[in-house]
Amino acid sequence: MLRASVVFLLLLGFWGWAYAQEVSYREHIRPILKERCLGCHGPDSPEYKAFKLRKAHYIARGKGPRLDSYTYLVYFVGWQDTGALMRRLDDGTNTPDGSPGNMYRYLGDTEAQRQRNLRLFKRWVGHWSLKRWGQWSLKELQSLKLKY
Repeated sequence: MLRASVVFLLLLGFWGWAYAQEVSYREHIRPILKERCLGCHGPDSPEYKAFKLRKAHYIARGKGPRLDSYTYLVYFVGWQDTGALMRRLDDGTNTPDGSPGNMYRYLGDTEAQRQRNLRLFKRWVGHWSLKRWGQWSLKELQSLKLKY
């Protein structure tokens, strides 16, 4: 019994340490993007402004705005389309009607995988909010982490 308790405590300590580590774009977020997102949001996708000009055209071709670099991704978190990433990846726990964002389903093949990847995105972002630009306070913007 004592041996099982020691193993449990060691595992609990490891999980706590692993969760306390900072989440970075390079180590945690980029691999998820490569595996789950860049088929539609990769280097052959349009930049945001070009996408907006011909949205129906790109959607019909299975393309969304380009997200294949840290710079492109941050645009949808903290500037200029603040909160767009969060609105699209949210699992519905932050929406009045409980509906997930339109990209949540692509975060994983199973609910467990989607939740695991969503937790990483939330830890990377820091302040997870579905608000749009102009609705964020300066304090909220300053609480974004977005570690490279």
